[in-house]
Amino acid sequence: MAVVEIQTKSVTINNGDISIDAYLAKPLESGIWPGIVVFQEVFGVNDHIRSITDRIAQLGYVAIAPALYQRQAPGFEVGYSPADLELGRTYKNQTTAADLLSDTRATLTYLQQQEPVKSSFGAIGFCFGGHVAYLAATLPDIQATASFYGAGIATMTPGGGVPTVALTPQIQGVLYAFFGTQDALIPSIDVEQIKAELQAHQIRHQVFTYPANHGFFCDQRASYQPEAAAQAWQQVQQLFKQYL
Repeated sequence: MAVVEIQTKSVTINNGDISIDAYLAKPLESGIWPGIVVFQEVFGVNDHIRSITDRIAQLGYVAIAPALYQRQAPGFEVGYSPADLELGRTYKNQTTAADLLSDTRATLTYLQQQEPVKSSFGAIGFCFGGHVAYLAATLPDIQATASFYGAGIATMTPGGGVPTVALTPQIQGVLYAFFGTQDALIPSIDVEQIKAELQAHQIRHQVFTYPANHGFFCDQRASYQPEAAAQAWQQVQQLFKQYL
């Protein structure tokens, strides 16, 4: 696909009594483009997430990455050390599905009001964000979702309650899920349960697995697997091009 020139900026999304920091990337050329929400890993909206947001915008989308830890730790952004991971997980454990969905709705509203976009939205998320993307897929405005190695989808939901996989019947769009077969955080039984639920409820979907570890898409992590990342990126491009 042709790469388009983009512009980027930090923006603020209003959601009731909270203001959510976000990173926005969009084509420089004026036009009306589909909107895509990018959900962070536990490490915050860091350089890696901004680079993914840029890559999506270069394909001809308005891409936005809201800070999922705005309530817990405004401005949170770290690298990939064990200490960073532990801190990121601490904040992740303080989030709730209700807040995450509320913030996603506010992000979609922001795109509609501030950035002229087509009435078609996608979502993509990695790690914790992969779980959030699966949650967000239950929103009627989200027509295409790419969920990368979202741990816990089959076993829990942020803040407590029935596992997120139980919400699968609410998904109205298309969902692509990506997993590594060597991912210690996501047992194969979880992947099979997600597949079974998607099939049972006739959700349009594809599940891709690669001989890779958790975080295989991130070129800043030791678990980066270039071949798997490249193959998955091709599928992401196809998903958004076909359905948005």
